[in-house]
Amino acid sequence: MATFTYEALNSVGQPVKGEVDATSSEDAISKVRAMGNFPTKIKEKAGRAGAARAAPAAGARGGAQARAPQRRTVGAVSKKLLTQFTRQLSTLVDAGLPLLRSLRILEAQQKPGMLRVAIRLVADDVEGGATLSEAMAKHPKAFDRLYSNMVRAGELGGVLDLILQRLADFMEKSQALKRKVISAMIYPIAVITFAVLILVLLMIFVVPKFKDIYAGMGAKLPGLTQGLLDTSEAIAGGWWIAVVALPIGIWMGFRLLSQSDGGRYFVDSIKLKIPIFGNIVSKTSVARFSRTLGTLLSAGVPILEALTITRETSGNEVFGRAMGKVYEGIREGESFADPLRQAKIVEPMVVNMIDVGEETGELDKMLTKVADNYDEEVETLVAGMTSLLEPAMVITLGVIVGTIVLALFLPMPRMLDIIQGSK
Repeated sequence: MATFTYEALNSVGQPVKGEVDATSSEDAISKVRAMGNFPTKIKEKAGRAGAARAAPAAGARGGAQARAPQRRTVGAVSKKLLTQFTRQLSTLVDAGLPLLRSLRILEAQQKPGMLRVAIRLVADDVEGGATLSEAMAKHPKAFDRLYSNMVRAGELGGVLDLILQRLADFMEKSQALKRKVISAMIYPIAVITFAVLILVLLMIFVVPKFKDIYAGMGAKLPGLTQGLLDTSEAIAGGWWIAVVALPIGIWMGFRLLSQSDGGRYFVDSIKLKIPIFGNIVSKTSVARFSRTLGTLLSAGVPILEALTITRETSGNEVFGRAMGKVYEGIREGESFADPLRQAKIVEPMVVNMIDVGEETGELDKMLTKVADNYDEEVETLVAGMTSLLEPAMVITLGVIVGTIVLALFLPMPRMLDIIQGSK
């Protein structure tokens, strides 16, 4: 019987460490769970003989310890490719193939790129004795904390294939929602960009021609016409750069503000207060944190650790801080619903559904239902916003162009009178 060292979380989410005697790592996991703890790391304790055996093994592999500092981490990978990899790995593991062989198969079929490098490095670590979650955690830009923690929960529970399948479903739904929002925003942004470009060209090349005509007549111009000509002169004199740079400057300013926690909270608060768009951001954030937390809980991750991961991956600082308050409330013995109700960031219906989920012991399923409902609401809001933006942009452009035409032709009757009087 061997001695295993373990790291775990107790019933209130506090980290604990210790040792347990067991015949295998699976037996050690069972014993740690019998203590009422959730194991996060299990490792066999090496004795003198084990250490003696480990040294030649390291030498035989060419000085793995010497090479360890040279091992590099990979950057971000395509979410689409990562989702495909996750589902394929789930299928191979479910079919009974060894994990290492599954990783090598998926590495071979990947096209050259960052994901292929990531799979190779993960497979090398697994071959060296690391668990899959430990190997993936070394590359946080490719496999974020949500991903590696769910994989770890699947390993500890012996349901890695099921967890990978759920993870793939989660990623697909998250990407689908993101694509719908982005695709809905592409059309209005493109129209506004071309409209601004056309107006700038009119001010620079067309309006000055009329200015030359009016100057030759020597007549006093109406206020609207004079204002248009002054605006045209300013834009042609270099102010067009300011017109183009203004939205870019605003965007860069928000990006700089988002570098700090306080600035990020300020920017995210403004996003939530923008008419129509703020409602979409709010519902998207609710759907995201509900699906993330529900997926983690269904995988067997303790609720306090799941809340920490959800807070870090919320994508909105306002909701992230609310998750922090929920975390502190649960640690102090409160329910999930009470601190969430006090935060006032979600509708009462969401709080009530979560409250029911806690009472029935099906919080993960209730959170998934909340996410599904809000995904549908976001789709409806995005479609409605798109349908409203089209006529709004047409009307706005019509008013602007009509104002320009009116300003240019208002002096015409006076010009005609001057011409007729000079004959």
